[in-house]
Amino acid sequence: MKIHQQIKAEVKQAMLDKNQVKLGVVRGILAAFTNDLVAKKKKPDEWLPDEDALTVIKRLVKQRKDSIEQFTTGGRADLAEGEAAELAYLETYLPATMSRDEIKKIAEAKMLALGLTQKSQAGQLMATLMKDLRNQADGGDVKAVVDQLLQ
Repeated sequence: MKIHQQIKAEVKQAMLDKNQVKLGVVRGILAAFTNDLVAKKKKPDEWLPDEDALTVIKRLVKQRKDSIEQFTTGGRADLAEGEAAELAYLETYLPATMSRDEIKKIAEAKMLALGLTQKSQAGQLMATLMKDLRNQADGGDVKAVVDQLLQ
């Protein structure tokens, strides 16, 4: 079953379970899917391909993480908890990502293959790695590994 179809089915299940947090999350995801379809000049009732759906969900995850950081910095732990609960539901739809150790092994191999040794070449390595590890690794983890390797 496609991710879009799965999430649409989970709206009904969340209503039956009376799970307000999950219901809010899946409705938000469906709204983001619709917005993405409209932005791509498609009909809002079409199904979003899985790759595009994952991109939308990753965007929503990033928004939640940023919100949690902002709320924590602003001393609003109550709001941060709500965002964290939503984040937990969103992350269930994402595939497992690589660990930093796995990313480091691949990054070291790419550095040798491309002959990169200077910190000024970090952008080049980052672009290559993100292209190769598109849906397998978190961009923040890749950046941390690249910064560590090219000090």
